[in-house]
Parts: sequence; structure tokens; C-alpha cells
Amino acid sequence: MSGAAYDDRDGWIWMDGAFRPWREAKVHVLTHALHYASSVFEGERAYDGVIFESRKHSERLAASAAALGFSLPIPVEQLCELKQEAMAKNGLHDAYIRPVAWRGSEMMGVSAQNNTIHLAIATWEWGAYYGDARTKGARLDIAQWRRPAPDTIPCKAKAAGLYMICTLSKHEAEAKGYSDAMMMDHRGYVAEATGANIFFVKGGVVHTPDPDCFLDGITRQTIVRLLRESDIEVVERHIEPQELETFEQCFLTGTAAEVTPVSEIGPYNFEIGTLTLDMLGKYDRLVRSRPNR
Repeated sequence: MSGAAYDDRDGWIWMDGAFRPWREAKVHVLTHALHYASSVFEGERAYDGVIFESRKHSERLAASAAALGFSLPIPVEQLCELKQEAMAKNGLHDAYIRPVAWRGSEMMGVSAQNNTIHLAIATWEWGAYYGDARTKGARLDIAQWRRPAPDTIPCKAKAAGLYMICTLSKHEAEAKGYSDAMMMDHRGYVAEATGANIFFVKGGVVHTPDPDCFLDGITRQTIVRLLRESDIEVVERHIEPQELETFEQCFLTGTAAEVTPVSEIGPYNFEIGTLTLDMLGKYDRLVRSRPNR
């Protein structure tokens, strides 16, 4: 299934109250979300049949919808149950889960106050996001696009429109032979990769950008906690780009990325060191060792 187009697969997608055959889960071309990005989503992983931090993801989806001015059509508790049902109906145990909510097609134009809010849940098998980078290290370009200021976008929402510059940056990076791109924020500080948060190691201390204008990822929060539980100092702060040459190790975190070492960012090189590998192992053990519903 991994190589099949995403609109041409066997299986089931829950959409607007019912499970539909995968190929029949469709929207109209005049759907508001397609034209005006009035859509929010989540990316989640299940390990051994259990979705990691399922409730946190569901709560964030509801918060993202609220930031865009609408409410989910079902409560968080039901969403958590339906995600598990969708995974089970597709016969999956280790899976990626994608809930998405969007404004429909009743009104066309910037204003869409009366549009129906739709909700769908898809699940599929998805391996390592960066291929063999978990052993070799991901190679990152430095993006020309910057994360916008928080007074210009709802930066705490996982909203579809915020990923436009991420797609542009990742496409440009891949055209140069890189795995991804690292983005600066609107002030020129280090921010994140296109779909993952970033950490640096120097002298046994971990430094990570303060998420004051981009998403504070659920995996990021988990790694910060694991580091502090391991008595490793974590400094959340603004990081100047010229500091990159002083860091010894670097890694990315995210639902899709999990914990991925970074070997290169533009002209800067990093070792895949003990601390990075230790956190990779601890995260892998955590997500497979306890209920995270």
C-alpha cells in the first residue's frame, strides 16, 4: 500500500458520521477549505494498536478548529474512540492516523459563516519519515521562507494554510538533494524544520528554540520531559543562526519524524552522538511500553 496513490487504496475512511470505502471519501471542488485553507488536521502514530497521546492530539485538533473560528462536529471523547475504530477497521496495529476537519461548500468567498464543518479520519501504514536518516542522519537545507510572526497567523493551530511555506521549503531542499529544510522565524532566529521541531546538543546541555511563533509539538513536549527526567539540562531559548557551528549534535522530533538525528544543516555538520541515540531509544521504548489513549 505504501506506494499507492492516496486516493486509490483499499480500506475505509470515517467521514461525516460513517465509514466509507476509501475511494469514495471525496469532497466537492468548490469546498471552502480547498480555496481558502479553512482546514485543520492532526498527525498521529499508533504503536502495537495504541495511538500515542491520542487525547492530546484530539484536544489540539479542537483547539486548532477554535482558532479558525469553528467547532468540531463531535466531542473529543468520541473522536478518540473513532480513531481507534478506524485503525481497527483497516486491520492496522502500527499506523499513521490523520484526522482532518474543514469548512464545506455551502458558501464560496472569504466569508463562510454558514458552511458545514466536515470531519474525516484516515489511517494507513507509514514507515520512517526520513528513510534511513534514523541511522545516517538527516541532511537539511536552510530555507528562504521564515515562520511568520504570531500577530499575522494563528501560529499555535495545526492549520493547513500554515504549511504552504513548508511545502515550498521542502520541495526546494529536496531539489538540492537534502532531506528537509530548517526554517528561521520572522526575527531571524532558528525555528524548526518544515514538519518537525529541532534540538541541539552542546557540552551535554540541550538547546531548543522557544516555540513562541510555531507549534510546540506533542513529541517535542515528550522529549523535553524525557530529557529532564534523565537529569539533562534543557534550555528553551532564541537561537542565533551563527550558533549552529558551535553545536555538536542535532536531532528532530515530530509524530512523523519521531526522533531523527541530523548530520548536516547547510554548511554545518553534526555527529550522531550518544545523547541523540539515547533519546531515540527512550522515545521508541516509551511509545511501545504504556497506554497513551
